[in-house]
Amino acid sequence: MIRNPIAFVPYLIALAAVIGGLLSYAGDKAAGIDHRPAAIGGSFALVDQNGTPRIDTDFHGRTLLVYFGFTHCPDVCPTTLAVVAGALEQLGPAGQHLIPIFVSVDPARDTPAVLKPYLASFGPRFVGLTGSAQAIEAIKKDYRVYAVREPLEGGGYAMTHSNTLYLIGPNGNFITHFDETLGPEKLAEALRKYL
Repeated sequence: MIRNPIAFVPYLIALAAVIGGLLSYAGDKAAGIDHRPAAIGGSFALVDQNGTPRIDTDFHGRTLLVYFGFTHCPDVCPTTLAVVAGALEQLGPAGQHLIPIFVSVDPARDTPAVLKPYLASFGPRFVGLTGSAQAIEAIKKDYRVYAVREPLEGGGYAMTHSNTLYLIGPNGNFITHFDETLGPEKLAEALRKYL
């Protein structure tokens, strides 16, 4: 004889939640929904700001902080790169194995000769990457980056693009991402957990 049937209510609720979760997962699986984390990153063959060909394996063994932008950006890109530069300064020796990488989403204008002085203004550790339109499209796809050309009044164009910092581990695998609105101190604090 059950003395207090109400005592079983929490167990029944927990059991219902587990069964509901299993049914939801089975339904998603039947519908073709994949619950694995999104694959971000991949192989690339680009050129750095010195005109040197660079491939992804050149950076294996180092942690990368990858950002996609363009040198003609009036505000977001320079602000984000300044945040990264500030975070590197905050990290000091703890960040010596971290390489900040700027990948241009505007290869038509961002040649190595343009990237070099632009990145130098943020510090000597930055690596700039550019390449053919096809190579840039491939790396954008691998990193799930949104970037499109938007015409400007009076001629010319700007690039509307996503604004995410990607942390890539020494093995070339995606670790996590950050938003530049963290600011230098909080970005450095977040990065310390992975270095």
